[in-house]
Amino acid sequence: MKILWLSHFIPYPPKGGVLQRGYHLVKETAKHHELHLLAFNQKALLKPLFSSVEEGVRQSKEHLSDYCKSITLVDLPADNHRFSKYWIALKSLITAPYTMNWLFSKEYGQAIIEILAKEKFDYIHFDTISLAPFKKYCGDIPTSLDHHNIESHMLLRRAQKESNLLKKMYYYQEGVRLEKYEKMYCPQFNFNFTCSDVDTQRLKDISPKSKVFTIPNGVDVNFFKPNKEVPKEKRLIFIGRLNWYPNTEAIRFIVKEIWPRIKDLDSELVFDIVGANPPDDVVALAEQEERLNVHGFVDDISYFFDSAIAYICPIKDGGGTKLKILDALASANAIIADPIACEGIDVTAEENVLFAVTGDEYAAQIKRVLDDETVRTKLEENARQLAEKKYAFESIGKALSDLFNTY
Repeated sequence: MKILWLSHFIPYPPKGGVLQRGYHLVKETAKHHELHLLAFNQKALLKPLFSSVEEGVRQSKEHLSDYCKSITLVDLPADNHRFSKYWIALKSLITAPYTMNWLFSKEYGQAIIEILAKEKFDYIHFDTISLAPFKKYCGDIPTSLDHHNIESHMLLRRAQKESNLLKKMYYYQEGVRLEKYEKMYCPQFNFNFTCSDVDTQRLKDISPKSKVFTIPNGVDVNFFKPNKEVPKEKRLIFIGRLNWYPNTEAIRFIVKEIWPRIKDLDSELVFDIVGANPPDDVVALAEQEERLNVHGFVDDISYFFDSAIAYICPIKDGGGTKLKILDALASANAIIADPIACEGIDVTAEENVLFAVTGDEYAAQIKRVLDDETVRTKLEENARQLAEKKYAFESIGKALSDLFNTY
C-alpha cells in the first residue's frame, strides 16, 4: 500500500518518548508499505539533539529517506515568534482547545493538497488528534488516527492534581472541551489506535462509535539490551525529557523526597538524573549534593542503563505508556516505580517491578535492591524476558502494517 504519514514532528532521532514511537513505527511500517512523510518541524525537539536545527533537519531527512519515499517538512506555527504559544493559549479560550489550535497551519494544509494532487494514496495516517482538522483535505481516502495519549484524560487528571487555581481551571476547561473534539473526530477515521489497552478503553468510553485498537509502545530490544561486561555500580538512574511536566514533577520528587531518605544508606550510592532541559531548581539542589547528579542531555545513555543497580520512576501523571519503563525492562534493570508510571504495561509487582508511591516506600524498596542480590537479579531477568516477549518494535510495527491492510 502507498501511505501518506502525517506527523506533528520529525520522527528522528529515536531518543526518548514520542520520538522513539514515531521513528520505529515509521521504520517498521516501511518494511511492508510505501511511506511518504509530511511532518511539522518542531525546532524545540531538534535543538537539544544537534549542533543546530538546520543540521538536525539535514541528518533527519538523510536518515528517514531510507524508509520514506518522499519527505516534506513544514515549520511549526508556534515557532514563528517567541510569544506565539501564549497567543495560541489565549485564543484557545474562546475558540478551539489549545491541543487543536497549536498545529493550525495554512501551509500544512496546502502541502497536503499538493501531495495528494501528485500522488494517489491508499491510506493516510494521522499521528495525533491535533492533526485531525486536516482530514477535510483527504476526500474519501481511508484514514487512521494514532493517540500517543488520550489527551483529554491527561488534561483532566492534570487539573485534578494541580494546586494553582488558575492552572486547574485552565486544564479542566481544556480537557472538557477537547473531549468533545475527540467525540467528534474519532468516529470519522477508519480506525484509531492507542498505546495500551487502558487507553483503548478510555477512548471507547469517550467515543463508543469509534473503532479502536491497541498498538502498544515498544522498545528496540537490539539497542536496549543488558551488557554484562559493564559491572553494576551502586547507581540509581532516572532518564527522560526533563521539561515534560510529568518528568519535571518526578525529578523534583526524587531530589526532595527520595534522595534525602536514601543518601545515607551507603556512602557509595549515586543518583544520576539524565535528560534534556532540566529545570533550574533541580540543578541547583543537585549542586548541593555530592552524589546527586543532573547530567542534562546525554547522546549515549547505554552506560547509565548498563551500570545502574535500579531505575527509579516516580511519575504520577501523564498518559499513554512510558517508553522509559520499556527501555529499562529491555536493559534488564531492576525497576522501582509508581503504579501510574507503569499504566498500560504488562508488569507484575515483585516479578519485574517493585511499586512505591511515597518517599518512605521508595527508600524501603531501594534498600531491598541494595541489600538483596536475589531480589535484584530476579527483577532484571524477568524484565528482559517481558520486553522480548511483548514489546519488541518489530512485531508491533508488523501488527500496525497488518491493520492497514485490513481497512
